Amino acid sequence: MRTTRDRIRHALSFEITGLLLIVPVGSFAFGMHMADMGVVALVCSIVATLWNFVYNIGFDRFMKWWRSTVHKTLTIRVVHTVLFEFGLLAFTLPFLAIYLQIGIWQALIMDIGFVIFYLVFAFFFNLIYDHVFALPKDA
Repeated sequence: MRTTRDRIRHALSFEITGLLLIVPVGSFAFGMHMADMGVVALVCSIVATLWNFVYNIGFDRFMKWWRSTVHKTLTIRVVHTVLFEFGLLAFTLPFLAIYLQIGIWQALIMDIGFVIFYLVFAFFFNLIYDHVFALPKDA
């Protein structure tokens, strides 16, 4: 298992690296000013981090009540992920539309772009992180 210090390093390095990448990429992809993209990315990052914390506590409590365990099957993991993304969308979609003064459909396309970016980014980030900060053999 990773230590609390390592988990904090992972979370902070993930968010900072993600922001450093998404701001210029998103600015180019959506034709936005870097400052606007920076605000959008930062707010969405903070919301996602807070939502992740709250959602996972709630989901684990529900799992404990429903199944008497927090261990997840593959099906439950898929449901967990989909519900997380829909919940996050409920928070970020109105913000994107209002802050950027765009329609809800444009905001949805942008939000989907963020999800795709972060899915790919998370995969490669975690591969690299696990290589650079390898776990001990007995972990």
